[in-house]
Amino acid sequence: MKISFWSIGKANEPYIKEGVEEFTKRISRYFKADWNIIPVPKNAATLSETDLKKKEGEIILDWLHKDDYLVVLDERGKQISSEGLSAFIQSRANESTKHLIFLIGGAYGIDEAVMKRADYKWSLSQLVFPHQLVRLILAEQVYRACTILRNEKYHHS
Repeated sequence: MKISFWSIGKANEPYIKEGVEEFTKRISRYFKADWNIIPVPKNAATLSETDLKKKEGEIILDWLHKDDYLVVLDERGKQISSEGLSAFIQSRANESTKHLIFLIGGAYGIDEAVMKRADYKWSLSQLVFPHQLVRLILAEQVYRACTILRNEKYHHS
């Protein structure tokens, strides 16, 4: 199974980039893993929030393949523990999911069409975090879940 992280926005700031790269490298010991930073549409400043979300949604839906398993990060999604995330990832692998995608939306969230296409809606927290920080938290949590799967020492419960 391949795990991809998709995020709308700018490239990682240096203080985020190093951590994201490190955790992605660690995840790659368990699953193929990569990042796709989806650039904000060129005319974003001239678009309404609704139109911007719609345009971002069109890009995402265009990139998705029929069999991709899409997890959207959304504050209204289900909250799960690190152990729960580990079980979730194991379930996807057991179901022979070829491509598991975690999506971090744009500044105004995720378009309704993408939400309807999502296979799972996950909330990292009820707190609101900067998008770049969410990238780092997400990468770390997926790595943590992988170590739980292998019963390795990284996670202490």
